Amino acid sequence: MGQNSDRRARILLINPNSLEATTAMMVAIATSVAGDGFDIKGATATRAPSMIVTPEALDTAAPEVEEIARAHQGACNGIIVSAFGDPGLVGIRSAMKLPAVGIGESAMLEAAEGGRRFGVATTTPLLKAKIDALPDALGLRSRYTGTRFADGDPQELMRHPARLRAALAGAVEACIAQDGAEAVIIGGGPLGEAARELQPTFTVPVIAPIPSAVRRIMRLVTV
Repeated sequence: MGQNSDRRARILLINPNSLEATTAMMVAIATSVAGDGFDIKGATATRAPSMIVTPEALDTAAPEVEEIARAHQGACNGIIVSAFGDPGLVGIRSAMKLPAVGIGESAMLEAAEGGRRFGVATTTPLLKAKIDALPDALGLRSRYTGTRFADGDPQELMRHPARLRAALAGAVEACIAQDGAEAVIIGGGPLGEAARELQPTFTVPVIAPIPSAVRRIMRLVTV
């Protein structure tokens, strides 16, 4: 895929949640991973809740994600869908020739590298069925050890970063000790900062989905 005139590939990061601050955080993480050859721009949904925590909200986010992608397709070289259920990704791929990845699929593909068994630690129990469907779609069911959920209300935890990290750490530990996970994904775009902070604290790989998606899109758009 070609690059723009200043030799930097433009990547559109779509936040299916409607909170601009979350988009800014995601773009900052993505930019730190991508380096100088890539220009990451964020786009924020307006019709979704500030944090998607139900399957209904995830489903209804998909059409707007696709609309955002269509509106920007002429100005980017690749697209990242930055919600863990990858809403709208199938539609984007079917309608456009641009490379597109989701943070959910990217994280699971990375977690399963080398035949590792992997689990997911996250904050949204109502999305369990949606999360469980991702490894099935990717052919990774035999490697998936399940999802563990942090104790506490998802939106309340987001307001208290230290509590969020502690609750997620407990879920990661359960994935490892109780389920036998050899890698654990922190499942959620809004959990991006917590994911990076937790990575050094465990002996097994803790997978942060936004960096996973950035590394994957970089491979797809680089010629």
